[in-house]
Amino acid sequence: MVNTRRMLPAPRPDLYRFSPLDLTAVGLYVAVAAFFALAGELIPPLLRALAPTPAVASYGVNLLFYGCVGVLALFAARAVVSRDLKVLATRPWFTLAMVPLAVVAMMIVTAVLVAAGGTTQTSVNQAELQALMRQVPAWLMVPLIVVVGPFVEEYVFRHLLIGKLSRRVNIWVCCGLSVVLFAALHIVGQEALTLPALMPYLAMGGTLVFVYMWTGRNLMFSYFVHAAKNLLAAVFLYTIPPELLDQLQRAAQG
Repeated sequence: MVNTRRMLPAPRPDLYRFSPLDLTAVGLYVAVAAFFALAGELIPPLLRALAPTPAVASYGVNLLFYGCVGVLALFAARAVVSRDLKVLATRPWFTLAMVPLAVVAMMIVTAVLVAAGGTTQTSVNQAELQALMRQVPAWLMVPLIVVVGPFVEEYVFRHLLIGKLSRRVNIWVCCGLSVVLFAALHIVGQEALTLPALMPYLAMGGTLVFVYMWTGRNLMFSYFVHAAKNLLAAVFLYTIPPELLDQLQRAAQG
């Protein structure tokens, strides 16, 4: 049995106060997300005028958005990142073993919740991501969806919504908000906010909240789990022929 108490960081209240950089990063994140949710239909015509293909346009927008927020997030959370990496370095075997186990647990929870929801239909967000990855080479997509994207989302939904907001709001309320808002973000503006559509992302968010709390609010551990899950998905999408992948998805939905 792993003694997670020994992984808990030393108390540093100063690391869990909102800073101007935090507010700037989350403000940009919320503003862009809200714009896409409320006025997303205005984007495609503009992108078609600026980029040679829709895939290039979509990739460019995501890279610009996550890149800008990612730089702000890294500067804002640099002390926490450094501390959490040092904590994990004292238990390298724990990290190497528990990250893949957490990904497997996430996949199991997702399968159970999706089955309970009564649907196996691919979400619009997932379908669009798969279509984009078929047109953009791995060396461009992997840094975005494995390195930058997961860090931004863990910073916003775990470090800020739980680590910092829990100084003012009940911790369990913060955990619930983290799970629900994380799931909603992935489908809002693309499809109806229904429970079946939310199920895969609720499972993912719930698992990430669990590992974040279990490791003493270790931002980098939840980031590694998130990144490993996205890397696994990228490996499947880039190694399985599209025709076979489509057949597997139709079989799962049938």
